[in-house]
Amino acid sequence: MADKQKYSLEYEIKSSVKILYNFISEPNCLAQWFADDVRIKGHIYTFAWNDGEQQDAKLLSTKENKLVRFKWVDEEAHTFFEFEVVKDELTNDVALIITDFAAKENIKEKTSIWNIQIENLQAVLGA
Repeated sequence: MADKQKYSLEYEIKSSVKILYNFISEPNCLAQWFADDVRIKGHIYTFAWNDGEQQDAKLLSTKENKLVRFKWVDEEAHTFFEFEVVKDELTNDVALIITDFAAKENIKEKTSIWNIQIENLQAVLGA
């Protein structure tokens, strides 16, 4: 398997920091845009999709209204995916920065998937 490399994507989100943080950290909110169903047991989040796919991710860290980091349990040790909420102090614009890992040849495809996910998030937020 090719080594995975880290990449980041930034999306401007028309939302308050607190509301956006809820949508990246709360199971019922994640189920509105990221997966079709999200369940938690301890630090393990089970993400399920209507096509029958299911994946477990361990919650690695959270910072209130700032950051949520997960690791897919079946992925390489050094990989993770992270949602970071950033607010521009001058303009008050809110951005969501997604950090993920993928093999170089898969980054474009993974970026397309994230773009669709973020469109879903913006639709749910009414942004």
